[in-house]
Amino acid sequence: GTGTTSVVADLTGDRDGPTVLLRADTDALPMTEDTGLEFQSTVEGRAHACGHDAHTAMLVGAARVLSDRRDEIPGRVRFMFQPGEEGFAGARVMIDEGVLDGVDRAFALHISPNQRIGVASSRPGAVLAGDTSITCTITGRGGHASAPYRATDPIPATAAIITALQTAVTREIDVFDPTVLTIAHVVAGTTTNVIPETAFFEGTIRCISEHTRERVREVVARTIHGVAEAHGCTANLEMVDGYPVTMNDPTEAARFAEVCTNALGEGSYRLLPAPSMGGEDFAYVLREVPGVMAFLGVCPADEPDPRTAPSLHSNRMRLNEDGMAHGVALHVGMVLHDGAAESDAGN
Repeated sequence: GTGTTSVVADLTGDRDGPTVLLRADTDALPMTEDTGLEFQSTVEGRAHACGHDAHTAMLVGAARVLSDRRDEIPGRVRFMFQPGEEGFAGARVMIDEGVLDGVDRAFALHISPNQRIGVASSRPGAVLAGDTSITCTITGRGGHASAPYRATDPIPATAAIITALQTAVTREIDVFDPTVLTIAHVVAGTTTNVIPETAFFEGTIRCISEHTRERVREVVARTIHGVAEAHGCTANLEMVDGYPVTMNDPTEAARFAEVCTNALGEGSYRLLPAPSMGGEDFAYVLREVPGVMAFLGVCPADEPDPRTAPSLHSNRMRLNEDGMAHGVALHVGMVLHDGAAESDAGN
């Protein structure tokens, strides 16, 4: 692309049909790998701990297979190699550059080391959460630790706010419309005998519906400002919406379930009982065209229980590379599915 390090390629089949977009994200994470693998990252502070290198390799493999089977392709395939998924909304940049022009449906696959090999999963509707960042500074009045009555301590106010936020979410948001609010970074003070002027905290809100996200924003703002005022402090609050909720099209989700069973065998498809509270910028693609995001099991063979295997974003995350062949097959299947159905119907 003109504004990023993206790569887009089209492959035109020998028959008329839809344009199917296949997407792989390509970026790494700012962390140091500690897998002990002979091919682990040699760059300090840079690692493919979310499997985007595997996504890229699988999509390249699918491109190779589809090139050899061009006569079976009903329409066109667009390969979307996307940078900047990890917080930089690279998908939105590519959409602005026209990557979805003429696209009829879309597919993306994400590896999961916490899912056994030979299994892939997805669901219709919400599959991943939308996220909103919270950044807040609580301002009081500094003073000496020996005389807190002469100061307005922002630290107790901050502690009360963090506790109140958890209570507010459980009391004001429908339990059947899940919300996760996490304050993950708190900073206050510089030494033992000084009450600071300010305290700072930040975190995230994650929801699986946009109307709930708006409701949670209202609850968070009211709670923070109200508790701060009760402590004689003021709050400077900023909330910024991140990625939208990732919504799978029901028809495309059903297509993936069928493709998975055909490619990997009976019992290979797992219907997710609930969305994951992680986020994905493929959501921007699915806002524009019908499509589906799915998850591919790649639990390492030496891990006895997928649930305890090092997860995505762990510096010890590993994958079973045999699963990458499954990923190639699923990408190919999502393109050839229409053609196979039409071919079978004509016999």
